[in-house]
Amino acid sequence: MAWLRQPVRIRWWIFAFLFGFAVMSYLQRTSIAVAAKEIMSQLHLSHWQIGLLNAAFVAAYTLSQVPAAAFGQRYGARTTFVLVGIVGMLAMIATPLAPMLFAGTGLFLALLAAQALLGASQGPVFPVYAAVVEAWFPQKRWALANGLNSGGMNLGGLMTAPLIVILAQSYGWQGALLRLAPPAVVLTAWWGWYGRNTPEQHTSVTPQEIAELADTDRPPPTPLTWRRLIGIATNRDVLLLAISYLCMNFSFYLLSTWSYLYLVEIRKLSGIESGFAGALPWLGAAVGAAVGGEVCDRLVLKFGARWGYRLVPLVTLPIAGLMLLVTIRAATAYAAVAALTVAFCAVEFTEGAYWAATMRVARADTGAATGVLNTGGNTGGIVCGLVVGALADAGSYSACFVTGTVFALVGAGLWLLIDADRRLQLRA
Repeated sequence: MAWLRQPVRIRWWIFAFLFGFAVMSYLQRTSIAVAAKEIMSQLHLSHWQIGLLNAAFVAAYTLSQVPAAAFGQRYGARTTFVLVGIVGMLAMIATPLAPMLFAGTGLFLALLAAQALLGASQGPVFPVYAAVVEAWFPQKRWALANGLNSGGMNLGGLMTAPLIVILAQSYGWQGALLRLAPPAVVLTAWWGWYGRNTPEQHTSVTPQEIAELADTDRPPPTPLTWRRLIGIATNRDVLLLAISYLCMNFSFYLLSTWSYLYLVEIRKLSGIESGFAGALPWLGAAVGAAVGGEVCDRLVLKFGARWGYRLVPLVTLPIAGLMLLVTIRAATAYAAVAALTVAFCAVEFTEGAYWAATMRVARADTGAATGVLNTGGNTGGIVCGLVVGALADAGSYSACFVTGTVFALVGAGLWLLIDADRRLQLRA
């Protein structure tokens, strides 16, 4: 039990803060999906308009990925995450306040603007986090660190349904959303005081912890020029990872944004029951992301990077697609919840593989490369919001889940073309 007496590495305290930002980001972004039923009723919005609100968030989030990653690579994680916290809090406050200031078309445009601002504020979260992992963690723990962080975002999603339902019963949906702001203020201020960009900048990091990073074989950072950024964005493996991640994220956004509304409208769950039932798929996702990262790291040690990263998505994305089809045929509401939980777990099992493979290809350019990865991934979210919104308005949730299955299978197949052992070779 000697390990219990060893001090916690500073990298894990840095991770704890960024885990908190991941939790907060998903509390913020999924709150609209949970409150959608009340919002549609009180503000007279359609499924299509809710889909447009989701698409506004995802479009801004997607378009901000590469610029935000470049900003983070230049100015560092400390400054970047302070801005994430401040701007995200302002966007969250704007959403529930908008109905007090606007009506009709003006109100809907204000809601679109608030969701777009929220999306832009969260653009740096995961690319800059990946750059932090590349700088602070040994290479053999990259998939685990990314998987655990994805577990944090899913923990935020898990908390959202019961939390918003309970708060809305006492304060209404507007009051519920406003109460998400104070924790963001505390987290942001604390990070601004404690966080640092690299281990060398943190006075509490020991020489032993610095020495543990030697196995990353990290090349010296190179200035991120436009020429270099274009080279990263057009690299074969980065592009393939981004396209596969697009397909995976269609299924992810289907599960994260629309499964709760499906359980309420089609499976007729309501009240506290719907809140806790809606949380279960997120629990599966959180477990899947964390365990998937550990499994992926072990497979890389056993089979090497090319097949170690491939094996997880090749197995779990088809399982996710199958469980989406099972959801349609499930005899009871809770059988549908179980199928959605397994599907979400299987989708999120792949997070560590996507991010760690991109990091291995890009190394010191991890921030920019994972910005490209997440641009592709969240393009899948835009497509999902528009397609599923239209199909749901047409009363065809079954077609939504079938479409999710097709995207999951294509995403898995693309991994056969991806080679994480091919390093990015660029000129400055």
